[in-house]
Amino acid sequence: MKQHIDLNSDMGECFGPWIIGDGVDDAIMKLISSCNIAAGFHASDPSIMRHCVANALENGVEIGVHPGFRDLVGFGRRHIVANPTELTNDCLYQLGALREFVHFLGGKLHHFKPHGSLYIHASKDRAFSEELISTLHKIDPHLPLYCMQGTITHQVAQELKQPFVREFYGDRDYGEDGQLVMVRRARAYTPEEVANKVLQACKEGTVKTVTGKVIEVDFDSVCIHSDTPGALSLISATKKLLEEHGIAIQKPTIHHP
Repeated sequence: MKQHIDLNSDMGECFGPWIIGDGVDDAIMKLISSCNIAAGFHASDPSIMRHCVANALENGVEIGVHPGFRDLVGFGRRHIVANPTELTNDCLYQLGALREFVHFLGGKLHHFKPHGSLYIHASKDRAFSEELISTLHKIDPHLPLYCMQGTITHQVAQELKQPFVREFYGDRDYGEDGQLVMVRRARAYTPEEVANKVLQACKEGTVKTVTGKVIEVDFDSVCIHSDTPGALSLISATKKLLEEHGIAIQKPTIHHP
């Protein structure tokens, strides 16, 4: 049973006057221990980025950059065919943009976590993971990468000795291979469903797949997306249930290969 766990959520996934999800980022920020801020390619803009960084610093939340495919229309959940260098360049562009706001406001960038289809692509494509992680290692060999246990991203991070944090997803479904079932739009979940799923993962190290099979999982951080319907209630219920069972919410354990 885990004694503590990081609780993370994606932030700033809006654009100008357009709001994605329930518009509850500011409220969610008070409940989590780390956040992943969109950096303009799948969502967000400079003003939103600056607001999110300021809000995270005010609430003592660790800040990560959340780069995605160049896909505002598809919210970064459509796969874009591009070579590893081009995708890595896109990631560096977004990392640099957010990091400047973090530095300007007196903080420090805590981690790097790809978004949506880019996250899935990295988890399955060795060439891209190698290009991305080797580049991150040159820029900052101490910058943790959020990824899932057993993915190619996880393997390459270990091989290239880049720090990493393993994730579990409370508001996404799992396949029998232990990976996420990718969807363009998240289904609705009840607070009890998500909270109990996360508690089971923390206490027993297992999750039920879409086929009903129970598989083992291991992780250091739990993600619940801010754009999932009812996200605030999902995160609130999960945090409350974990703390009732003696599991503290705090910044993540970072693995240093």
